[in-house]
Formats: sequence, structure tokens, C-alpha cells
Amino acid sequence: MPSARGFDVIRGIRDARPRTPWSAVGKRLRMKALELLEREALLAPAYSYRIVPLERPAARTLCLEGEVLDAPWLVPSTGELTAVACGVATIGPALEARVSELFAGRSAALAVALDELGNDLLFAVARRAQDRMLADTKKRGLMMAGELRAGDPGLALETQAAVLRLAEADAIGITLYSGFLMRPLKSTSMVLGVGRELPHVNWSRCDYCPSLERCRVAQTSSAAPS
Repeated sequence: MPSARGFDVIRGIRDARPRTPWSAVGKRLRMKALELLEREALLAPAYSYRIVPLERPAARTLCLEGEVLDAPWLVPSTGELTAVACGVATIGPALEARVSELFAGRSAALAVALDELGNDLLFAVARRAQDRMLADTKKRGLMMAGELRAGDPGLALETQAAVLRLAEADAIGITLYSGFLMRPLKSTSMVLGVGRELPHVNWSRCDYCPSLERCRVAQTSSAAPS
């Protein structure tokens, strides 16, 4: 089970330019949130993943070590799907706890800025995990295509527990509570297809989201590795 903890993702966030320029107030709050994050050591990035072979040829449902994923979007029109890469990523629980404290202390503007910073950091950790998954896949002479997360149109929310088990999320402290929510809240899971001669994916997990046009993450992210 490949995993990593404690790597640096702050540098890339600090140097990143926003797609839409911040206002003077927004920039000041962003810098204040970043200073708070570093001063109080609120960040604990970690990820874990596994590339799990299919138990039988791919169909609408994918069978992996006794788990069944209903993920028809991952089944390619050509080529051969031989495995599924299941991963999880988190920035730890400290930031979300600090955001709650700031709201309780009536520092709402800073709380929102810190929460948005946390979202950006979680996205960066997830991308780091995907890069590692892709490198691992290439070492095996295989390809990786597509990206789904539990709750997407192509992957039922009920599969969340199975994805976390397959990725061995408990090894980095990620658990499920209150239905299908992850703890820490600033955590995410991902499922990607792995195989031979996979075609380029012409769909996105964001395609049917009603917030697509307003989503800053969708606007600033590139397509999943393929």
C-alpha cells in the first residue's frame, strides 16, 4: 500500500495565481489565513492508494477483492480495463477545527478564507496522489484514465465505504461517519481506471454537476491523467 505523509504542498499554493484576481481585502485575508496555517501547524497532508486488479473481466459492475463497484463510466469502449486505482487524501483535522473556532469567535471572514485555503490544499494533495498513482501505473506498463468519486453520476455514493477499504484509508486516519461523510472532513477519495490501450476519456466527473459553471475548482483544474 503506497502512502505518504508530511510532504510540502504549501509552496505551490503560496505561489499560485488565482484565475480571478483577489480584491485587496481578499488577498489580505488569504495571506492572514496562510500565516495562521503555518504558525499553528494546521496542515497534516497524507494520501494512500492501491491499484487493485479486477477479479473478472470488466462489465457494468467491477469486482475487486470481494467489493463490487457500480462504475460503468470506467469501462472503456476499446482496450482492456485490468484494475482500478483507489485512493484517498486528506489534510488532517486541525484546520477544520480551527475554522469552527474562528466562526465561534465571530471571525467569520478569516474562517471563510481559511476554509477556502483548506479546499485548495486538499485539491493539491489529491493531485499529488494522482501523480503518484499514474507513475506507479506506468511502471507496470499500464495506462490510467478517468476519475470518479463516490457520489458522482458514474459512481454511487454507497460505494464510499468500499473505496476507502480498498485504498486502506484507515492507515492515514480517514474514517466514515454519519452515513457517507469522511472524517476528517477535509478528505477526498478517488477511483480511476487502469489497463492496456485505454482510450482517452472524453467525459468529466463534473459534466452533470449543476454548479459546473460557477465552480472554481473545475475551472482551474486540468483533466485527470490518462
